[in-house]
Amino acid sequence: MSSRNYYYFVASLQSLNYGDKPPVSSEEFREQCNSVLHPDDAALLKYCYYDAKLVVETVQTTGSAFIDLLMLRERVLVLNLAFIRAAKLKRPSPGDPPHDVPRAEARGKTAFEMDDPLEATIYIDEGRWGALDDMVGLNLFGVNNIYAYLLKLQLMERRQRFEAIQGAANYKELYDSILNEYNSKV
Repeated sequence: MSSRNYYYFVASLQSLNYGDKPPVSSEEFREQCNSVLHPDDAALLKYCYYDAKLVVETVQTTGSAFIDLLMLRERVLVLNLAFIRAAKLKRPSPGDPPHDVPRAEARGKTAFEMDDPLEATIYIDEGRWGALDDMVGLNLFGVNNIYAYLLKLQLMERRQRFEAIQGAANYKELYDSILNEYNSKV
């Protein structure tokens, strides 16, 4: 576990709020991290992605309690969602889902019961955001804060894509209603 602190770097970071536009892209921030972090800390950036395949395949310890907990939490979430989806579709189960992180398991189950997939995804991402806040711990200038910042940027970018998709759908709906109204008058 790294005990290195990055006082200046962390102090220079803008505050983040879920749903806002990210102040910098996650890839730009990753590049900044690669130039600032100690090589051992920078090497763990490869685990700072929300990627189902990565979290399912990463079962070995990384040397970082933060990254290991992140991987475990995501693995519990992803595998529980896969288990629930298989049961609903009456397909073979991918095996018993893990129960190591009850909050992640419960969030997955609740999200799966939601009717709106976008609402469910946002619900999951809000849970991820809160978990990152909980996982950082008391060392505000430690590397875990930097990892959490990178992951939060990814969540913000994802949310921005959802907003664009929803905006396009709303535009099409409005445009179609205008055309329908025009055609009914003609």
